Amino acid sequence: MVKFIPFAKLSKKTQQAINQSRRKSWGNIDPVTKRPTNSKAYNRKKAQAWKDDFPTPELFYCLVKF
Repeated sequence: MVKFIPFAKLSKKTQQAINQSRRKSWGNIDPVTKRPTNSKAYNRKKAQAWKDDFPTPELFYCLVKF
C-alpha cells in the first residue's frame, strides 16, 4: 500500500507533475484577449513611416547635376 504524503511535502517536481495533470488544455481556443488598437494612442512605427516614403538619394544626385 502506498503511503499518503501531503501535497505540501512533495518535491517541487512531483507537485508540478500533479498540477500539470490536473490542468486542462484550451484546445483550439486562443485565451488571449483580442482588442483593436487605440487609434488615439501614439504609434512610433506610424510616426517613422515617412522615412520609408522618402525619395532615394539617387533623386538628389540627379537634381544636383542639373
